[in-house]
Amino acid sequence: MTAPVKLLLLEDDPNLGLIIEESLVREGFAVERHLDGKAGLQALAERSFVLCLVDVMMPEMDGFTFAEELRSLGNKTPFIFLTARSMVEDRITGFKLGCDDYITKPFSMEELLLRIQAVLRRQEAGGGAISLPDGPIPLGNYVFDPKPMTLTLADQVQRLTEREGELLAMLAASLDQTLERDVALRAIWQDDSYHAGRSMDVFISKLRKHLSGDPQVEIRSVHGRGFRLMVHE
Repeated sequence: MTAPVKLLLLEDDPNLGLIIEESLVREGFAVERHLDGKAGLQALAERSFVLCLVDVMMPEMDGFTFAEELRSLGNKTPFIFLTARSMVEDRITGFKLGCDDYITKPFSMEELLLRIQAVLRRQEAGGGAISLPDGPIPLGNYVFDPKPMTLTLADQVQRLTEREGELLAMLAASLDQTLERDVALRAIWQDDSYHAGRSMDVFISKLRKHLSGDPQVEIRSVHGRGFRLMVHE
């Protein structure tokens, strides 16, 4: 018999934590639940888990700090943030810290289960977490600075819109790897519907135009999955 997939759940709300735990156990997962990030790091130091579900606002150690500590220790366990914080800045912070998904409360258990399954599929296919470098990022002859959201070519400086900058930041974070459409849509648009997808396609076209001054830089469409930013030699 196949062993159940082991999940680490960090949620300080006892009622919500119990609901999530019991629901996932009914779906066949093995769930270990803790109330803060410190206890979560201790659990990960002693045992292995396939995936972590991490509340952002917790006592002792919040979810963002937990993620920073986890990655600084070299632990590559994938994780999903569960949070009431829905600001774009918070979602971008979450993905910069390497989360595999970011789901805002309130959410249905069906949605959580689908997102868990999507992350597990990506892991099986070899997908990794997104990690954004600090400071200016060279892209061929361009320099992209995600802080002021500027794109510089020689002495020409192009200021990007907020969504253009956020999308290019996520593409740059996964340079030469596929940025999944649903991940980008949920991070930036908070929506992975058909109409949001069409909006993202428009912004991809705008970025391609902004980057057209250097033929080495390409945003390639990956059919059925998303987009890949590439810098050719």
